[in-house]
Amino acid sequence: MHRIVLQREIRSRASQKALSWFSSSNLFRSVHSLPFATVEAEGISGSQPAEVQNLVQGKWTGSAAWNTLVDPLNGEPFIKVAEVDGNGIQPFVESLSKCPKHGLHNPFKSPERYLLYGDISAKAAHMLALPKVSDFFTRLIQRVSPKSYQQAFGEVYVTQKFLENFSGDQVRFLARSFAVPGNHIGQQSHGYRWPYGPVAIITPFNFPLEIPVLQLMGALYMGNKPVLKVDSKVSIVMEQMMRLLHYCGLPAEDVDFINSDGKTMNKLLMEANPRMTLFTGSSRIAEKLAVDLKGRVKLEDAGFDWKILGPDVEEVDYVAWVCDQDAYACSGQKCSAQSILFMHENWSTSSLISKIKDLAERRKLADLTVGPVLTVTTEAMLEHKKKLLQISGSKLLFGGEPLENHSIPAIYGAIKPTAIYIPLEEILKPANYELVTKEIFGPFQIITDYKKDQLPMVLDALERMHAHLTAAVVSNDPIFLQDVIGKTVNGTTYAGLRARTTGAPQNHWFGPAGDPRGAGIGTPEAIKLVWSCHREIIYDFGPVPRGWEIPPST
Repeated sequence: MHRIVLQREIRSRASQKALSWFSSSNLFRSVHSLPFATVEAEGISGSQPAEVQNLVQGKWTGSAAWNTLVDPLNGEPFIKVAEVDGNGIQPFVESLSKCPKHGLHNPFKSPERYLLYGDISAKAAHMLALPKVSDFFTRLIQRVSPKSYQQAFGEVYVTQKFLENFSGDQVRFLARSFAVPGNHIGQQSHGYRWPYGPVAIITPFNFPLEIPVLQLMGALYMGNKPVLKVDSKVSIVMEQMMRLLHYCGLPAEDVDFINSDGKTMNKLLMEANPRMTLFTGSSRIAEKLAVDLKGRVKLEDAGFDWKILGPDVEEVDYVAWVCDQDAYACSGQKCSAQSILFMHENWSTSSLISKIKDLAERRKLADLTVGPVLTVTTEAMLEHKKKLLQISGSKLLFGGEPLENHSIPAIYGAIKPTAIYIPLEEILKPANYELVTKEIFGPFQIITDYKKDQLPMVLDALERMHAHLTAAVVSNDPIFLQDVIGKTVNGTTYAGLRARTTGAPQNHWFGPAGDPRGAGIGTPEAIKLVWSCHREIIYDFGPVPRGWEIPPST
């Protein structure tokens, strides 16, 4: 009984402490603003444009050049980004150069910073859990990377849960070491996780909050000093998140935040020479960085992600819904989006395709369940459709047309969710394979089918793919699952009747496999792999054995 009362008292004190912190933060001082925010998501417009600044050496700065972004839904200029050019990178180079290779903290240096970051994570998690704050970030994401409210909120939710996961002592647990007995008394070897020191993080447009926060915090937890670059089209989201983190106790000098084009960032990397660079984005740029930075990279690049439907046909409505979500949520702009669907012949005779078609056709611009494609134009996607339909036996299953009655600027894409059928035999032909497996970062997928004895052909198609990020094997047949999983490599593979390719939460590894440069995100294993290296320290105190003499030379 005494223990229960004591536990209640501890919980009460913790609640009071949290309430005291929120009260002292004056979080609810204004109905219309948040204390960390410099913009209002729904108030950004041509007449009230938002400004995005840079952060270097602990200070927010502007720039001589401002890049004006247009609203992806109506083309109105609405955000001004202070972009640094090649002449302005020196403060960032100097900032990184001040961080030693042994990092801002490590198991032997400033270990109290592990606790600091546990506290920062706890406070930031509490903030993001507040409806007013989560709604702010959800709607800000929608403004720059248009997706449905639920999809945008999903980013905020995963980020909040991640920060909860690494509150309290969990940050120092990431640096857990181990010891092995030596060969004689006084000798022991100890393995430690060691930071790289100065590092760089480059993240894409499609997840403006989740990817940069999870990778940034992982870098900081392990003791690194990062410079962070987010795609300028969406960097306002992370700029506001940086301000929230400062509000929650993040030392301003611990992170630099830069807005620039790719050429300028490449120059910064070459001059600052970070010890490690995390890149999430296109395979083309990933390969260039790997060469430029002499392999000191971790990559989570593009993925032409596949799904296989096994022989057991069950829950057709559910499987159709997941297929629609995987291929077309966020207008297909996920590195984990379903790019190709292999159906067992048993599924071909079901109502699956008609159900996927019905689900795809209910998506509409009004609620952003379909919307602008930010890296592929309408013309490019329609041209790709045209080339695919020249393949023998191919046919348009649905979509393949531009969206109607919209004001999306021509620099972006706007097409209806699209699916094209191509026979498996045709996909495997050398003249067709590269075209069919070209990733279109939009609401676009290939669908094919296979007979029972053609599974080796499907596996051959998968073996020839270049990127191995996510995959799904939709079946509850253990023999089928064993066969497919044992002969594939994708780093994040979902298996079973409810398998999907998208929707990665914070509670499991997300990243590619089959490449030593592959980066993970979200879990302790991912953080330790990406943001630390192994250091072994061998203690050998003696004593030297009595009567020891210098032995003969060897």
